[in-house]
Amino acid sequence: MLTRGDDYPIHQTPEPIAYAGTDRNFYDRYFFNGYARDGHLFFAAALGVYPQLNVMDASFCFLFDDRQYNLHASRVLGMERMDTRVGPVAVEVVEPLRRLRVVVDENDYGLRADIRFQGRTRAVEEPPFLYRIGPRTIMNYTRLTQNGTWSGWIELAGRRFDLNDEGFWGTRDRSWGIRPVGVSDPQPVVPPALPQFYWLWAPLNFEDGASLYDVNTDAAGRPWHRSAVWAPLGDGATEEMASSESRLAFKSGTRHARSAELIFHPGNRPATRIRLDPSFNFYMTGLGYLNPEWGHGYFKGEQAVGFDVLDLKTLDESDLRHLHVQAFCEALMTDGEGREKRGVGVLEQMIIGPHEPSGFKDLFDPAD
Repeated sequence: MLTRGDDYPIHQTPEPIAYAGTDRNFYDRYFFNGYARDGHLFFAAALGVYPQLNVMDASFCFLFDDRQYNLHASRVLGMERMDTRVGPVAVEVVEPLRRLRVVVDENDYGLRADIRFQGRTRAVEEPPFLYRIGPRTIMNYTRLTQNGTWSGWIELAGRRFDLNDEGFWGTRDRSWGIRPVGVSDPQPVVPPALPQFYWLWAPLNFEDGASLYDVNTDAAGRPWHRSAVWAPLGDGATEEMASSESRLAFKSGTRHARSAELIFHPGNRPATRIRLDPSFNFYMTGLGYLNPEWGHGYFKGEQAVGFDVLDLKTLDESDLRHLHVQAFCEALMTDGEGREKRGVGVLEQMIIGPHEPSGFKDLFDPAD
């Protein structure tokens, strides 16, 4: 089957673009977050393509005044991967690796938007993600990350919020490859093991550039993926750290950070330390993560749109659906010579199962 993508020089297999050429868990995904630099509002969007499942889905979330508004959409892909619109949500690549647009058209729930992302730094290709449990490949994907500014507007129940490049920063990523999507595989890994996943991601914006950090570790705290980068403004060359580490202090009764410290070791000079002080959480269930109804790649029929609201004052942080978060943080960076600079960003956290350095022994036991 020929589709619009076949007129672009983007083929990766001998077959038409409609066929992913790999297993059923292949995906191709956009993610965006954005925030007022003073933290008074936060938003996020995502759009995912699942070629083997013949599904495309999207979400747009808006967090304001202790409430998180989540708009969900899903449709049958129809094997046409170049049509990046799902219900009212659309993503447009205006200038590859520099400018993108997210649109949320009129819908029954009063949440609309027309916002544009402009890269502050170049897009950074991270080391490949490869994670196996025994013989089974659970994750095998590539991701790029880019920090930038936002302009445009968001409207909620008739109230308009204007965004401008000076006051609104954020991050976007693109990832593609293999990870669990759609309905879970009924055949468990053999021999069965307690689920375990430790993930931190901290894209941070500063006046003169951006720092990027991520780590995945096993239950003993041994990293199987880790990256730390400094990206200057514009197209300047990025600096990859020789090594990096992180330390979290947890809020009692949760698996969410009360504070955190990132340590970057450049290799040729003293370490840089970044202190993170979270002020509120954005809950990734709004984008389909750990969402029992709107999970990534779920078949919802020919077209489906849904909406829900989370009250952050009464929300139960120990609920599985709310385990995966992006915490909005103020950041204080101190280099090896004692010079300081301040920034803002997020600390994404998803910690499931045992993690010896954190003191977690079971599936969801919280911090003391």
